[in-house]
Amino acid sequence: MKKIKVMSIFGTRPEAIKMAPLINKLEEEKKVESIVVVTAQHREMLDQIVDLFAIKVDYDLDIMTPGQSLSDISAKILIDLEQVLITEKPDLILVHGDTTTSFIAALAAFYHKIKIAHIEAGLRSYNKYSPYPEEINRSLTGVLADIHFTPTINNKENLLTENISEGDIFVTGNTVIDALLEVIEEDYSFEENILNRIDFKNKKIILLTAHRRENLGEKMAEIFSAIKELVFEHSGVEVVFPVHLNPKVRKLAQRILGDLKGVYLIDPLNYGDFVNLMARVYLIMTDSGGIQEEAPTLGKPVLVLREVTERSEALAAGAIKLVGTDKEKIIGSVNKLIIDSAEYNRMINKKNPYGDGKASLRICDYILYCYRLKNVKKEEF
Repeated sequence: MKKIKVMSIFGTRPEAIKMAPLINKLEEEKKVESIVVVTAQHREMLDQIVDLFAIKVDYDLDIMTPGQSLSDISAKILIDLEQVLITEKPDLILVHGDTTTSFIAALAAFYHKIKIAHIEAGLRSYNKYSPYPEEINRSLTGVLADIHFTPTINNKENLLTENISEGDIFVTGNTVIDALLEVIEEDYSFEENILNRIDFKNKKIILLTAHRRENLGEKMAEIFSAIKELVFEHSGVEVVFPVHLNPKVRKLAQRILGDLKGVYLIDPLNYGDFVNLMARVYLIMTDSGGIQEEAPTLGKPVLVLREVTERSEALAAGAIKLVGTDKEKIIGSVNKLIIDSAEYNRMINKKNPYGDGKASLRICDYILYCYRLKNVKKEEF
């Protein structure tokens, strides 16, 4: 039986989450030899997802070092990945999204004339410094890619305006919805025990995540100051903040929010805890990209702590709202969702524009179709 060798390369927790359901589909496919390479751009947070989804890793480059710079990450991946590509000689590499791992892995594959499929292609903010460095990572990966799997029609149209051939683009939905639906449980017991003691039914619980490079410093201080004022103003509001491992984030969070009643500063959560927490909170405040895609499936309004977003579909649908990092604007936006039930209901009653849980199946089938191992390709999302 003819097989194709497909190598999946990723290095961060968000990539691992979104690649996991696809890797499992590839492992099930008899016409595919699946190889998994992790760079461990993020170590501990990556390992949690690999374990949760039982992903078999064939090569672990283990590049992470304390205080690593973007240059450190890029150079290590480019050098260390070369021997893996020479040894395995894959027919196709899969990279995901907008990380430094994705861009540098695509560059390494290009140097060896190996075909590249880019999952979650075509998202654009058109501001090269926001999100930084993700906007450029994703754009440059798109320049190198041979196959572009876009989550939405809008993402496809972005690529068409960049002169990418329509025949090289396939709309799939986002694999993060596939992962989310695998992990959500109605009667879930949290591993982080403090979450089992929170009164989700009678309190308005806000989930906060904040870690982006462009928000470090004064902007993040504004976000945390807004949180401090909100919990003082509303006795029924509590905030859960899984604090990113970045020392700059942790130090600032401890200084402004540490020991504050109604604010739970906890370590980063495993994926099962995190998505089941999202399913139970009242609203979400975040500078993350992936959460903007997941929350509409769960019916949770999202206030985006950024000035721009490449998730324009959720913005157009009204499921998310850009509030930036200005303290007063954040407070005003949260207050409106707490007080105005009509505004709250407008945000939660939206169909998720990002997927239906079948993106991984579409991608796997399309790869087989491209290599003439299937005669008919599935319809686009």
